[in-house]
Amino acid sequence: MKTIITNGLLFDSQHARSAKQNIYIENNLIISIEGEPENFTADQVIDAEGCWILPGLVDLKVRIREPGYTRKATLASETRAAALNGITSICIPPDSSPSVDHAALVDQIHHNNLRAGNQCHIYIVGALTKNLNGEILANMASLKNRGCVAVTNSLYPMHNNLIQRRAMEYASGLNLTVVIQPIDHSLMANGCAHESAFSTRYGLAPIPEAAETAALAKDIELVAQTGAKTHFGQLSCARSVEMIRQAKQNGLPITADCAIHQLFLTDQDIAQFDTNKHVIPPFRSQRDKEALRAGLADGTIDCLCSDHQPHELDAKLQPFPSSEPGVSSLDSYLPLAFKLVDEGVLSKELLVQKITYNPAQIFSLPAGKIEKGELADICIVKPDELFQLETEKLISAGKNNAFINWNFSYKVIQTLVAGKLAKA
Repeated sequence: MKTIITNGLLFDSQHARSAKQNIYIENNLIISIEGEPENFTADQVIDAEGCWILPGLVDLKVRIREPGYTRKATLASETRAAALNGITSICIPPDSSPSVDHAALVDQIHHNNLRAGNQCHIYIVGALTKNLNGEILANMASLKNRGCVAVTNSLYPMHNNLIQRRAMEYASGLNLTVVIQPIDHSLMANGCAHESAFSTRYGLAPIPEAAETAALAKDIELVAQTGAKTHFGQLSCARSVEMIRQAKQNGLPITADCAIHQLFLTDQDIAQFDTNKHVIPPFRSQRDKEALRAGLADGTIDCLCSDHQPHELDAKLQPFPSSEPGVSSLDSYLPLAFKLVDEGVLSKELLVQKITYNPAQIFSLPAGKIEKGELADICIVKPDELFQLETEKLISAGKNNAFINWNFSYKVIQTLVAGKLAKA
């Protein structure tokens, strides 16, 4: 199959540039963006007039809910939702049931993706400890040999700092990136909202920013001690941005992301007790939101992620503190990200880099670029097409999106995954 994509504005994500160019694809590979190859006769022509051509998005944290939680979503439903929303590569954390702490389960997930039609590329982040119990180290060498791109203990605590140090040393010896979402569970306790006058007024159990920053300070010290490449995920507060900035200036091998929803909502937005806005870490103050945006713009925060967590309806039909935290965010990820361009936070070229090339580089994934010889993972976006996000039109099985009824532009028109059009 030979395909030409014509007349679109092509984004060079590696160098944060854009120019009007055609793309020539044969089978699953890009064979030219400089000019038409000799004897090239297209079987398919995609006219991208008025559209932007991006590398397929790379998302570092997407829960597919398999195995163990298929009442919430399935691998098939969420890979389809990812692809149709322009996301061609997703990284899956190990907090399924059972947890991904052994090679056989890695093989099973890849087999299930094949059976589901390989709707997008999946990359698995393996468990740092067995059963994510924080006590016994997982066989990281075996996980890496089966293709795991990183390791993490997800949201589960380590039993003590010595075990965490040993785990980071083990991962470092294998050249595996350790992924940490910094949480001090004793400080977080059973909290559900940012500690502020607002949480006090409404009687919501608080989560202080120290629940993140105290853990982050310890984790940064362990990076300095072990030299382990470490990615800090889902940062939420201004002090964390300052700490990451200083650690990078000190030459530590760290990267960081924040979830897209943290850049648009604050603790004031949960005043109506909308459980779709119950997230961990919680939405914090306006100052924190602005600091995250500034950190993204100056490179302290390397990339964005969706932190996609689809839930069944019953999980959210609870009082706010009792509801399960997390938002379904694949359907709003790209248009929400481009609001940062409209609001002057980032240039469109830099934003594309933050959602394609940069996340791919963090885990050394073969993704995030439109270049000769690369897989034809491509997202075609119409920047001026307006739409409203509606529950009944969400593609993800999880309808717990925090941005229902928001008005957006930047609509995904088509997605190619390894040269094949994603099917609605």
